[in-house]
Amino acid sequence: MFANERYGPRTPSQRENRVIELVAQGLKNRDVAHAIGTTEHVVKNYLRVIYDKLGLWNRVELALWYESRRHEPELPA
Repeated sequence: MFANERYGPRTPSQRENRVIELVAQGLKNRDVAHAIGTTEHVVKNYLRVIYDKLGLWNRVELALWYESRRHEPELPA
């Protein structure tokens, strides 16, 4: 069994990408929750899953990860 078969894809979902974007903008969990229409508890759960998927430890690493990907050139289709 391969890791992605057991744990699912290691790339963030569309919803997780939205959470990442908002956190990278410096929003607090309460503000992220308000922006996506959920609770702080759900945002904390999203962040735990995101950190695990990406091998990160905290918001600062997440923001740096987001910024580094944001400036990568897109590959032609």
